[in-house]
Amino acid sequence: MTANFKRVFGETKPVIGMVHIGALPGSPLFDPSLDLVASARADLLALQNAGFDAVMFGNENDRPYEFDVDTASTATMAAIIGALKSQITVPFGVNVLWDPMSSIALGAATGAAFVREIFTGFHASDMGPWTPDAGKAMRYRDRLGRADMAMLYNVCAEFAHSLDQRSLPDRARSAVFSSVPDAVLVSGQITGEAAALSDLEAVKAVLPETAVMANTGVKHDTVADVLAIADGCIVGSSLKVDGDTWNPVDPARALDFMDRARAARK
Repeated sequence: MTANFKRVFGETKPVIGMVHIGALPGSPLFDPSLDLVASARADLLALQNAGFDAVMFGNENDRPYEFDVDTASTATMAAIIGALKSQITVPFGVNVLWDPMSSIALGAATGAAFVREIFTGFHASDMGPWTPDAGKAMRYRDRLGRADMAMLYNVCAEFAHSLDQRSLPDRARSAVFSSVPDAVLVSGQITGEAAALSDLEAVKAVLPETAVMANTGVKHDTVADVLAIADGCIVGSSLKVDGDTWNPVDPARALDFMDRARAARK
């Protein structure tokens, strides 16, 4: 594990809960009648009260997604996090879909402990050709004085297909060598869809010294199996009312999930 990963998460297998901020100004689904701060606060407190190790703020509902996110969206995310900062009691991360540079900027501006994005690879996606630049993003992080901010690399782009003909384990191993992530994330095809346990096993087998985490689709009845393989997980949809990504966090579901996760980590 990298020093940054250990600094943020310690020696435990972290379980990170998602705070899905509602559609932001500049996105087609934005609803000015909604109180984005209040809804984010309710989700944050539900996750913290359930005992999650960390939380991550994301703009999941800024659909259709973009590679070059509107500045207004990133600025609004910063304002929301700033409004909640005094109530955040666990390490927090950020993800501005699907814009590595905006994610880094938001993380640096808000004091985030970690950032998640697609930083590497070459993909055909719903949004068109996807060609992120990890070197540019990491150098930007360091220029902003945040070399301590852990970078979590999702190596299975959601809503996309890798045009790289190498196997997933080979792509993950190469990304660690060439682009020095603090953790590698393995995902399903879309939000809420599970990463195959066989994919997690294969990636972890070639990266025994690197944190490998499940990024999507972890459910109450699978978290024990996931944590038996992975070094942690990120969860969103399973914690929501009726398990629906677009609903608020259900405090009872969140508590039940963390009870199972804690039992699995013993």
